[in-house]
Amino acid sequence: MPSSSFDSMGCPIAGALEQVGEWWTLLILRDALDGFSRFDEFERNLGIAPNMLTRRLKSLVDAGLLERRSYSNRPPRFEYVPTARARELTSVIVALYAWGNKHVDHDDRAVVLVDEAGETIDPVFVDRRTGRTLAESKAQFVSGPKASDFMRERLDPANRARRRSRSRATAAAFEPADRHESTPMTPPTFGPKETQP
Repeated sequence: MPSSSFDSMGCPIAGALEQVGEWWTLLILRDALDGFSRFDEFERNLGIAPNMLTRRLKSLVDAGLLERRSYSNRPPRFEYVPTARARELTSVIVALYAWGNKHVDHDDRAVVLVDEAGETIDPVFVDRRTGRTLAESKAQFVSGPKASDFMRERLDPANRARRRSRSRATAAAFEPADRHESTPMTPPTFGPKETQP
């Protein structure tokens, strides 16, 4: 996708996707953050064509997410090591893991996240300042100081309430009649790293 495709959106999610939105990119970063660093390792793990891998590695180096380091002069060989900027994406990759496993029975999971004692972890995002989860904080996106008029209108709380009310009404129309009385729908709350507005 051309780099100008998201330039006018003024959205940090769109800006992040400009750098890591191509699906090979996050898989390469997943492996790099897991300690794989060599071309043949990425190629074997991902089953990616060498020419595509070469392009993706170059774009990740250019974006400051991987550092290209020589580890052999004869023949010349390079490894690709995550930068501090790439390591900041760990929480994004963990969020994708959690979402990918959410509706998979525990016994059917191919990968699980555990703590140092081997206990399964159920990752959630919390606010660093308060320690509350995003749902507890009722987190939502609002326009920032540099937001365009379009973004301010899009993120306006009254407009959001109308959209969510419309969505609830549509969902209710497709629910069984007995659910209307017993399960009132509440609007979801979102946080900056959980999902896009």
